[in-house]
Amino acid sequence: MMKVVIYDDRCIGCGLCESIEPKVFLITDYNVAEVVMQPETFDGPVQAAVESCPTDAIAIITD
Repeated sequence: MMKVVIYDDRCIGCGLCESIEPKVFLITDYNVAEVVMQPETFDGPVQAAVESCPTDAIAIITD
């Protein structure tokens, strides 16, 4: 099963992921991204968010 993860130690809270796919990503009060819902598909906006992250803090992994 695939899932999206955020590596908190890399996240700078820039908000690109949330602006690209707000259904999946949220910037928390601690200024880091959080996955709020696992997507049904991992292409389109989710893939764009992964590729846009300036610190490579987002990954799609196989669980």
